[in-house]
Amino acid sequence: MMRTDIPIDQCVLNELRLFDNGLLLTAGDFSTHDYNTMTISWGSLGTMWNRPFVQVVVRPTRYTYSFMERYPTFTLTAFSPQYKKALDLLGSRSGRDGDKIKASGLTPVASEHVAAPNFAEGELVLECQKIYFDDYDPTHFLADYIQKNYKNDFHRVYFGEILAIQGTQAYHV
Repeated sequence: MMRTDIPIDQCVLNELRLFDNGLLLTAGDFSTHDYNTMTISWGSLGTMWNRPFVQVVVRPTRYTYSFMERYPTFTLTAFSPQYKKALDLLGSRSGRDGDKIKASGLTPVASEHVAAPNFAEGELVLECQKIYFDDYDPTHFLADYIQKNYKNDFHRVYFGEILAIQGTQAYHV
């Protein structure tokens, strides 16, 4: 996939739709082959503390959680719809049980600014540095439908400052 650097102020994103197709959240260190990825469909993008940021959530029961806890950076990689089968596999299997990345057929590659890898087939990559985390507290849920998403495995929310963006021409102003 031919991607180029995109200045943050020149990136065209539909923030409300970006998570709909699923993104790969990848944490760890490509150079040491110590990383994992998972498909996510919940999150947000915006500005926090005067910085461009992404918010992602990971349940403590997920294998990727341990990588998010140990490493300071992560990436988000978006794909065209033709990769839905690979994203479904990466969202339904655990990296604890085998090499799900190899099974997906996707190609991890080094990122330019962070240790966490991204994927060669992706059409958009956000390279992020963790800047905040917190655990969801069910006593703070204000809408009834939220609790229906949980038993006792409440997400940890991570804010990542977006350090760099690479994307195809479709994401350029």
